[in-house]
Amino acid sequence: MGLVPAGGGLKEMVIRHLDGIPEGVAADPLPFLRKAFETVGLAKVSGSAKEARELGFLRPWDRITIQRDYLIREAKNTVLALAREGYEAPRPRTDIVLPGRSEFPAFAFGLYTMRVAGQISEYDERIGRKIAHVMTGGDVPRGTRFSEQDLLDLEREAFLSLCGEEKTRDRIQHMLTKGKPLRN
Repeated sequence: MGLVPAGGGLKEMVIRHLDGIPEGVAADPLPFLRKAFETVGLAKVSGSAKEARELGFLRPWDRITIQRDYLIREAKNTVLALAREGYEAPRPRTDIVLPGRSEFPAFAFGLYTMRVAGQISEYDERIGRKIAHVMTGGDVPRGTRFSEQDLLDLEREAFLSLCGEEKTRDRIQHMLTKGKPLRN
């Protein structure tokens, strides 16, 4: 569609993939962010609950309901149980460490090679660079700490800037009228 996931989609993918780094381990975040980037950039979808967990759409503690007929009942019972137990929403995180400008070129180079190989269009590369900008934290030094709100702000900025692009509007219009994606 010519847009990036918004409303917390990119933020959640970053957090969920970085949370894959075991606590207390000093690991390079790039492979974890690369997996999140590929999931979003290639618009991957899951074919099963197991695959949804692997892609980061479901967290380890998210429950799975096998029978569709029971979804609403189980969701209602879960919410009522949380309310009885005094559930409080978690505080927004402020400890998200991103690589910043030091790792952005790795994503940019990957996008460039895909474009040169004819796998993506020039505009797809532009969109991918926006996704990479958000996922790396933008033009900041390596190790900069971000809050969830900081990531939401970067995400919103990327989304709104793409909304103003003619090629994005063309893609949205084409999807609405033809029911299939436009590669421009």
